Amino acid sequence: MFQLLFVLFIIIPVIEIAVIMQVGALLGLWPTIAIVILSAWLGAKYVRQQGLVTLQSVQTKMAQGEMPSEEIVTGLMLLVAGVLLVTPGFVTDIFGLSLLVPSVRNAIANKVQQHIKINQFGAGAAFNHGASGNVYQHENTSEPFTSSRASANKPISHHQGETLEGEFKRKD
Repeated sequence: MFQLLFVLFIIIPVIEIAVIMQVGALLGLWPTIAIVILSAWLGAKYVRQQGLVTLQSVQTKMAQGEMPSEEIVTGLMLLVAGVLLVTPGFVTDIFGLSLLVPSVRNAIANKVQQHIKINQFGAGAAFNHGASGNVYQHENTSEPFTSSRASANKPISHHQGETLEGEFKRKD
């Protein structure tokens, strides 16, 4: 985590300053400032436009009862693109603009989705019970989860390596 923060807050700004200085020496002060401001304005405009299209797609898929996972990943990438484009500098602008290209964004989204597994259980929740490694599903009843293997807990297939998320409240 420290290495990531170091790169984000030290290395990238140093690279940006060096590139801005090189472009400034080549083009001059005011054209360089104008390019930085123009790229931020155009980037924000295109991020907003593509973000609205993505939001409409999310609403359409949810209305059809589908999970908008691709649109969620696309929305996150558009958010990153917006941050990169608003950040002053040419290097971050290049990465931000590349995320606005749909084919680049789709390729990245496909790579990300290969690493994400979505588990959907109808009206219940699943949890790992004890050291045995068995996974049990608690059906949607009025009774809360208990620490014993009650009849409401039925074994379901165990999927190695999947993370199950949920909330619990301990009652002692």
